[in-house]
Amino acid sequence: MRAYRMITAMWIRSTMAYRASFLMTTFGNFVATALDFVAVLLMFSRVDELGGYTLPQIAFLYGLSSTAFGLADLAVGSMEKLGRRVRDGTLDTLMVRPAPVLAQMAADQFGLRRLGRVTQGVLVLGYALATVDIDWTWAKVLLMPVMLVSGAAIFCAVFVAGASFQFVAQDAAEVQNAFTYGGTTLLQYPPTLFATELVRGVTFVLPLAFVNWVPATYVLGMPLPLGLPGWAAFLPPLVAAACCALAGLAWRAGLRSYRSTGS
Repeated sequence: MRAYRMITAMWIRSTMAYRASFLMTTFGNFVATALDFVAVLLMFSRVDELGGYTLPQIAFLYGLSSTAFGLADLAVGSMEKLGRRVRDGTLDTLMVRPAPVLAQMAADQFGLRRLGRVTQGVLVLGYALATVDIDWTWAKVLLMPVMLVSGAAIFCAVFVAGASFQFVAQDAAEVQNAFTYGGTTLLQYPPTLFATELVRGVTFVLPLAFVNWVPATYVLGMPLPLGLPGWAAFLPPLVAAACCALAGLAWRAGLRSYRSTGS
C-alpha cells in the first residue's frame, strides 16, 4: 500500500500541474458516462416500467453499479494495460524495481479524471434515494455503504483476474473489458430482463450479482434473483473477500509464468 500511495501521489501531482486539462478531461469523462443514463431516461419516456422496475428503482441499481465500478476503475483501472506491457516487454522494468508489481501496475498512470464516472454515479444514486420508495430499516441503512465498498472490491478483483489472464493471452484487453465495463452495464438493468442462465452465471460463477442485484433488490423490497433467501443480501463482503483472494492467487500464478517477450 505504501508503494501504491507513493506512485499515485506522483501521478496526481503530474496531473494537477495542468489543472485546466484535468478539469476538461474529468468533465468529458462525466459527460461520456452520463450518456448511459440518458439512454435509460429515453426508454422511460416510452414506458412506465422496465422488467417490473420503475425509473427510480433502476436509477438505484444504476447508481450503485456505476459508483462501485467507478471506484474500482479509479483504484486499479490501469490493470487493463498489462497486456500491452507484456507484449512490448516494459513489464520487465516494473519487475526489477523494489516494489510489488501489482502495486506498480494498479497505480501506473493513475487517472484522476476517472472521478468523473464516480461523480456521475453518485449523482444518479442521490437522485434514486430521493425519489425511490424504500421502507428503511437499520439493516438496509447499514447495507448501503457495505454494497458500495464490497461492489468496488469485487470489480477490483475482476480487474486483477483479467490482468492475470493477459499473462497467458497477451492480447486480451477486450476480453477483460467484457467483464468489467460489460459487467457494470449489465448490472445497471434489473435481473428480470435477462435469461435465467445468465443470471445464474453472474451469481454463482462470476458473482457480479452481489455488487448490486442481490443486496439492492432486498433494499428495494423486490424478490431476490433466482429466489435466493433474504440473508443472501448480506453476503457481499464475504463474496468480495473470496473474489479478492482468488484474484490474488491468479495474479501470483500469472506473474510466475511470465517469461518476458523473448526478443
